[in-house]
Amino acid sequence: MNAKELIARRIAMEFNDGDVVNLGIGLPTQVANYVPEDIHITLQSENGFLGLAALNPDTANPNLVNAGGQPCGIAAGGCTFDSAFSFALIRGGHIDACVLGGLEVDQEANLANWMVPGKMVPGMGGAMDLVTGSRRVIIGMEHCTKHGESKILKQCTLPLTAKNKVNLIVTELAVFAFVDGQLVLQEHAPGVDLDTIRAKTQAEFVVAEDFCEMAISQRGL
Repeated sequence: MNAKELIARRIAMEFNDGDVVNLGIGLPTQVANYVPEDIHITLQSENGFLGLAALNPDTANPNLVNAGGQPCGIAAGGCTFDSAFSFALIRGGHIDACVLGGLEVDQEANLANWMVPGKMVPGMGGAMDLVTGSRRVIIGMEHCTKHGESKILKQCTLPLTAKNKVNLIVTELAVFAFVDGQLVLQEHAPGVDLDTIRAKTQAEFVVAEDFCEMAISQRGL
């Protein structure tokens, strides 16, 4: 199991039956494939879908694409609408959870997940609206950059997407939550010890009293 699949499987355990969820482009789109079978969520996409189906090359409709431009399907009972209505759902607080990738998250729950045009990704897309409008914000990202530098920082260095909005961070090493304004390490990945997490995390954090190994979705295993 690679790092991205581990992250997606852990995030898939975070939803409640009936949740309306927005999955960002990239790694977050994988999450839908691992949601436990007894949990039923409705996927919302900012390009105008409610009831989007999980990515499946065998059932994808080439005439339907998600916010990342990937061909997708739509579940029975799903619907389409324009971007104005889609963002009214987001800005109106009707999204239970959003899952986004991150370039940096800091110990103040600030998120940076976009760069200037021509760098990394071309812009913020709908992320600013999603992070401020969703009831819960989950960031799924690899723990370090390709150069081995921590992405969980004392203070973000890249342009911010939103301030003080992140609720949960899931990486291939650990799960952190923001509790009462404090960054709390709650879980470690299988085979990963506390010293490794400390060495790879720049941000200051406390360790939860019930610190434990992360549970991941077993769907498809």
